[in-house]
Amino acid sequence: MGVRGLVYRLYERRLEASLSPNAIPRHVGVMCDGNRRWARSAGLADVSSGYQIGADKIFELLEWCQDAGVEVVTLWLLSSDNLSSRPAHELGPLLRIIEETVRELVAQEWQVHPVGALDLLPDETALALKDAAEATAGFPGLLVNVAVSYGGRREIADAVRSLLQDHATRGTTIEELAGILTVEHISEHLYTAGQPDPDLVIRTSGEQRLGGFLLWQSAHSEFYFCDAYWPAFRKVDFLRALRSFAARNRRYGA
Repeated sequence: MGVRGLVYRLYERRLEASLSPNAIPRHVGVMCDGNRRWARSAGLADVSSGYQIGADKIFELLEWCQDAGVEVVTLWLLSSDNLSSRPAHELGPLLRIIEETVRELVAQEWQVHPVGALDLLPDETALALKDAAEATAGFPGLLVNVAVSYGGRREIADAVRSLLQDHATRGTTIEELAGILTVEHISEHLYTAGQPDPDLVIRTSGEQRLGGFLLWQSAHSEFYFCDAYWPAFRKVDFLRALRSFAARNRRYGA
């Protein structure tokens, strides 16, 4: 370890020591952004290299989260818009990397929960996500939401559709449903139903927008924007996000 590495390690320890266990977010959402830009900045002609390095970073992040006491992590890996906007020569390798990453999450015994419109994905990718969820159901420890083919507006639309179908099977009329509908009814049909809403949302790459990530669930979330591209995201960056969160005066609904 060089001098620079030693300094960072000492800084990490200082940050860790400053964090109170009572101020750790239960649920952290992470927008893993900047893989392509990182690859290009590194002079790599094949941007899939950025995706692979970014996938490897996921396992580091999950270890950091587990060590800190986080209970739920939501990773946004691919939006539903990306499925139509990314060129085929990029999308194919990215989907293969996601499939392999999900299998490795199972091998490492993380509890995996797919979040997104799986019906829009190729069969192989959708099956990998469904198999991971079944294989890890009930696993103890950290819950990992893998957001693939995810869009916040699509999630809300799917939740409302599921709610209507559910009440239709019970014989509830539209007028009756309109009279009893609450926020909780819709929450019960989201992809993350039964989970705590994210306390902290981290976006890498310097972008300062949500882009549709957990639109419903993030109503009271705190946000932390990091300049580092996702493959270059360090433990120091993660600890800084936790420190920033701990220093916030959370005003729910204000």
